[in-house]
Amino acid sequence: MIELRTPAEIEAMRPAGRFVAEALATLRDETKVGTNLLAIDRRAHDMIRRAGAQSCYIDYHPSFGASPFGKVICTSINDAVLHGLPHDYALRDGDLVTLDFAVSIDGWVADSAVSFVVGTPRDEDLALIDTTERALDAAIAAAVVGNRIGDISAAIAAVAHGDGYSINTDFGGHGVGREMHGDPHVPNDGKPGRGYPLRAGLVMALEPWFLATTDRLVTDPDGWTLRSADGSRGAHSEHTVAITAEGPIILTDRSFLGVD
Repeated sequence: MIELRTPAEIEAMRPAGRFVAEALATLRDETKVGTNLLAIDRRAHDMIRRAGAQSCYIDYHPSFGASPFGKVICTSINDAVLHGLPHDYALRDGDLVTLDFAVSIDGWVADSAVSFVVGTPRDEDLALIDTTERALDAAIAAAVVGNRIGDISAAIAAVAHGDGYSINTDFGGHGVGREMHGDPHVPNDGKPGRGYPLRAGLVMALEPWFLATTDRLVTDPDGWTLRSADGSRGAHSEHTVAITAEGPIILTDRSFLGVD
């Protein structure tokens, strides 16, 4: 069921959005060559506890998950792009890192993701990350009253296809509110003018993610981490966005922190 939020409810979602933005900015700044993925999870757990927030991940057990996730942040490295389960791994020079983080504060959820490289970056990794970020900007620009879900999907796809990337539509954006995942599903490819009409009060997590040379995923033995089928690298950018009569509001915006 698709739920629309009142202006007061959107305001009530701001603390969760701000916390997720601040936490991701902090974690990105602290994540370096040599940082262990389990240390990132412990740091995120501590920030959640100090903020009086609740993790959306630790007990999360959807049909596609082998077991409850058990951690509070997704850490996807290199050819892993989604649902990366933190494990005992120290980051190496040039690793492409995606952090995906969602919490609930006062019963309202915010969800966001960021990709970056630790140490010396490869040009092709920076280009892939840039494509996800520009696709997210295009998606947000299309998230206006009067458009449809297909307009958001088409805007994402235009950026990806323009840069030569193929698209997997199994996982994409989604509604956000009292729960982390809700209707509508927002695929990263679609036709303009199709799908659910965008109305004021609709809150969604928009999340372009792409793999360098494939659109096929495989699941790790951990039952969670999704990797490219050909070993190529992936990147993922995500914001929680509220549609209003005045235009989209990025609830997880990090620009006020002086970061993207």
